[in-house]
Amino acid sequence: MEREELLNVATQAGSLLLCSGAEIYRVEESMTRIFEAYGVRDSNIFAIPSCIYVTINTPGGAPITRVKRILNRQTNLDRVDKANDVCRRICRECPSFEKAREMLAQVEARPVYGLGAQLAAAPLVGFFFCLFFGGSFEDGLWAALCSAVMRLLLYGLERLRVNAFFCNLFGGAVSGFITLGAVTLGFAVNTDKIIIGALMNLVPGIVITTFMRDMMAGDVVAGLIRFCESLLVATAIALGVGVSLMLPRLIFGV
Repeated sequence: MEREELLNVATQAGSLLLCSGAEIYRVEESMTRIFEAYGVRDSNIFAIPSCIYVTINTPGGAPITRVKRILNRQTNLDRVDKANDVCRRICRECPSFEKAREMLAQVEARPVYGLGAQLAAAPLVGFFFCLFFGGSFEDGLWAALCSAVMRLLLYGLERLRVNAFFCNLFGGAVSGFITLGAVTLGFAVNTDKIIIGALMNLVPGIVITTFMRDMMAGDVVAGLIRFCESLLVATAIALGVGVSLMLPRLIFGV
């Protein structure tokens, strides 16, 4: 029974890290160290971005296996940092399993940035990236507007549990439509700079970095999965922008 409880605690810690966007080696190493802290040195852990497989043996040699399916993943570096701290504390103090589960639950319950903070940050990203890529001050303002509208739309779609592919597709389309309207009415000049600045809110930069770290650490399967996710995001963004720019030309000839 103690080993089953330990298996549950380690799996909870690993799934928390994985759901928050941690690298595969970090997930597996954290779980291994938790097992070793409680005297279990024959653990076998295999993790990919969508699942964790864990097996340990009882004192009699019988295997105990746990499979944890990861359905929802996001990038939350604050949660990764706090979960790391809790894993180190568990390894250092070896608390009761109930206390360990409570500490992990507290990390999982940490609040994320609300809509107000997102609406404040997204326009800044769009504005300054537009300037960075050579846009004018007016272009930057339109990129900020595109970013705010896009963030508001994505917030609603995420609450409706819309697939991430379509969220990025609609986000790219909204950015393209607003930019095309601004340029057509003479309020902005550089279509490409505005769109690029706004779309930087959607670019999966951390996911790309993580898949490279997974590949270099030898976790090829996990790295390829994250690489494919990045390609799907890029494809969705490109399709959304392409539709928004081509549709008015096909319908109105503009």
